[in-house]
Amino acid sequence: MANSFINAKVDLTTTDLTTVYTVPSFKTSVIKSILVSEDAGSGANITVTLVNAAGAIFNLFKTKAIASNATVELLTQPLIIEAAESLKVQAS
Repeated sequence: MANSFINAKVDLTTTDLTTVYTVPSFKTSVIKSILVSEDAGSGANITVTLVNAAGAIFNLFKTKAIASNATVELLTQPLIIEAAESLKVQAS
């Protein structure tokens, strides 16, 4: 079976918890990069969570500081997520 590459993006314009990606049924996904850019010029904190199929929440990055107008690569290794799991983000 061939690989399928997806580039999921979201512009966080509020402080609401936002789903970036949910793994389709019967699939496994490899997330190779989580790139965050603070473009408001005031600095921010970002929280990245993984929600499993049962609804349990796992913090991957909890209130990670992002400097004003900076770009940060959050992952140093690929992240494997399973069917029905969701990657969610929230900015301050």
